[in-house]
Amino acid sequence: MPQLVGQEVGPHGFGLMGFTWREKPIGDEQAFEALRAAIANNLTFWNGGEFYGTQEANSLTLLNRYFEKYPEDADKVVLSIKGAFSTKFGPDGSPEGIRRSLDNSIALLGPRKKIDIFECARCDPNTPLEVTLGVLDKEYVQTGKIGGISLSEVSAATIQKAVKITKIVGVEVELSLFSTDVLTNDVAAACAEHDIPLIAYSPVGRGLLTGRFKSREDLPEAHRAS
Repeated sequence: MPQLVGQEVGPHGFGLMGFTWREKPIGDEQAFEALRAAIANNLTFWNGGEFYGTQEANSLTLLNRYFEKYPEDADKVVLSIKGAFSTKFGPDGSPEGIRRSLDNSIALLGPRKKIDIFECARCDPNTPLEVTLGVLDKEYVQTGKIGGISLSEVSAATIQKAVKITKIVGVEVELSLFSTDVLTNDVAAACAEHDIPLIAYSPVGRGLLTGRFKSREDLPEAHRAS
């Protein structure tokens, strides 16, 4: 059974983006039913984002309400949260940006569940990697505020550099029938070299293989190419 931050999880994860990153967020009753079904089916690695929606309706606010209703589920899941990113301004891996994002994320999630894994959604080209990871490690991992640090959408070179700075518990990249780059650009090889779990998102192409989308008009408007 796969492990993340020392806890066993199922072989498949459960992405939370679709609940809140939409014009009208999914209601609690329907969302909670899906979250409970995920646990029942051993989908115990949950992946969400601070910016998956608005400040008032995102992965963290949804989970705050969920764990308030089902506090017994908090220890059953490993929770990974993306942050340090603005859909308007892009990545912010500065010390101030990291503190702002993580302190906000912890507050939104509430006291019933710890952020097991935190990852900057993208590397900040304006901040040295050692500065970003240094703040995450010293101020949040070592103080017990989060469980560990993951990387998101990075190159093999970044992985090789990051492991020399701090412990990396995961690398999240797309791996699907539509995107197999990580198998040939040394990203998967770097993960294997350092025994880092590769967290593959969109393995079934965001539903494109389910038969739900038969034409361009079936796609949500925000996802249509002009």
